[in-house]
Amino acid sequence: MIEKMDMKEYFFENASVISIFSFFVLMVTFFSFTADSFLTQRNVLNLLRQSAPILIAATAMTFVITTGGIDLSVGSTLAIVNATCAILLKIETDWVLVIFILIFIGVVCGLVQGYFIAFEGIPAFIVTLAGMSAIRGIALLMTEGFTIPIDKNLGIIFLGRGWIFGIPVPAIIAVAIIIFGFVLLNNTKFGRYITGIGSNSEAVRRSGVNIKLYTLLTYVFCGVSASIGGIIIAARLGSGSSNAGVMFELEVIAAVVLGGTNLFGGRGTITGTLLGAMTIAVIGNGLILLHVSPFYTQIVTGFIILFAIWLNRRYFQKSVKSL
Repeated sequence: MIEKMDMKEYFFENASVISIFSFFVLMVTFFSFTADSFLTQRNVLNLLRQSAPILIAATAMTFVITTGGIDLSVGSTLAIVNATCAILLKIETDWVLVIFILIFIGVVCGLVQGYFIAFEGIPAFIVTLAGMSAIRGIALLMTEGFTIPIDKNLGIIFLGRGWIFGIPVPAIIAVAIIIFGFVLLNNTKFGRYITGIGSNSEAVRRSGVNIKLYTLLTYVFCGVSASIGGIIIAARLGSGSSNAGVMFELEVIAAVVLGGTNLFGGRGTITGTLLGAMTIAVIGNGLILLHVSPFYTQIVTGFIILFAIWLNRRYFQKSVKSL
């Protein structure tokens, strides 16, 4: 009887993760049989390299959404970092210094928006929507709409195109940040406070926790993660552009929600976010290999994601509760 209750409790607590894992396996199986080159080593490694920025940003977004907030500006932050990277390298700034400057830009973006959200009480949707527009506008102003090339001989290119032990460097960076996020959310006071803020912020505040500071830190983390994504994309493509990261924020948020993090706060899962991001990446990659027109790819991807979330909410979790 005890074992049955333990099993029921386990499935109930992990229903969303189990659901997205099942859907991920289904998508991989489907494309493995329908696209000949899907499971080739070259394609798998390319998939890992291309999905790294989303994985990194989605890890940080999990913290933001777990508090009950949202960050619509990650795509714009990625763009301004991407463009600034190319501009600084063009004027022959040392590439190591460039990386520190770009990370600092992400910190500033997170600090400014986080301050208005946490300390001024302005809804996160409004603040980050304004940030999305303003930051992208600054990037456009800096580049005047042009794409700026990056010298392929610079060391920073290694961050986007390099390999370590046969594994793409972007994938290694993404895994490191995912592990960091997992430990931070599940095994530290910071993670418990973040979850508590999303569940009952007043109770957490009354227990003596500075909820404004912790909320601010989640947006700083999101800004830094977007900066890292911008650096990786600039290094991988060998150019910087203010048009980088268009619709990026929607893919990141979709990955987090698809993975089972509660959009209204109080529950977050890094494992689910990882599976959600990889599912979106697999669907996009698989449709390309099936030669589906790019005009239809976003439509198909959107409907598949919506179907997966609906299936999870309506049937999978309901069946688990009845165990």
